[in-house]
Amino acid sequence: MEPAENEPDGDEVDGARLWSLPASRKPVPELVEERVLELLRSGELRLGDRLPNEPELARLLGVGRSSVRTALQKLQGLGVVEVNRGRGWFVSGEPRQQAADLMLHRMAGRGFDILDVMEVRVALEGSAAALAAVRASPGQLDEIAKLSRTHQDVPYDDREQLLRTDEAFHSAIVDASGNAYLRALYGMVIPLIADWRRDSYATPEIHDRSGLDHNQIVVQLRRRDEVGARLAMTSHLMGLYKAARRESGGADEHSEADVSAYVDVRDTPLWSPS
Repeated sequence: MEPAENEPDGDEVDGARLWSLPASRKPVPELVEERVLELLRSGELRLGDRLPNEPELARLLGVGRSSVRTALQKLQGLGVVEVNRGRGWFVSGEPRQQAADLMLHRMAGRGFDILDVMEVRVALEGSAAALAAVRASPGQLDEIAKLSRTHQDVPYDDREQLLRTDEAFHSAIVDASGNAYLRALYGMVIPLIADWRRDSYATPEIHDRSGLDHNQIVVQLRRRDEVGARLAMTSHLMGLYKAARRESGGADEHSEADVSAYVDVRDTPLWSPS
């Protein structure tokens, strides 16, 4: 018997079930990555298998394409998948420990000063925002704006959800930079400050400021203004840096700096493309 109109056929139901994600507060790219690894270990995916294309995989998983792309790039770094230009993504092998993973382990063991780590984060994400302003696709810009709104809608006292949505927003911008090495470096830095970032969400004022900052970044990205995007991101992260500096006692070797890139979204762009 033919399936009723508007009802999914058996293959579609099986595909949706195969790629369904568990309810979790983990970052979405991490959930996608874990699901692919589970399917590989269970035998559902085998060496040489072709994955659904990115739009189809995003639909099956019920997530944005940027999350799928981020997960696939991480799996590519682990040696699990490889991309064949014009044909798509294919399973290439079992995961292997990469230099980035070894470096992350060594970094975590060093106990770096939180201010040192945050200064590196400011440098990385400022560059990522500038690149994203030039390289991001319209779809990526829409996804970044959506992630900004999602973060703002989270109650200020739900710290785990605030951390997850904030990480998703920043990760999408780094992904939109189109620089795989920058993405790898970012992945090594963020876990080192996750606990501090989670604890930093304490008041409605901090929640509102974060939302305002994210809006400013989105405005500059949509304007394709690489200078404005860099400054907006730097201004946002400097607020967190200053808070960490105050908590640490304001050590002399970390001289305080300031930068501001706030604009009224109704104004004309501060910089025009050449």
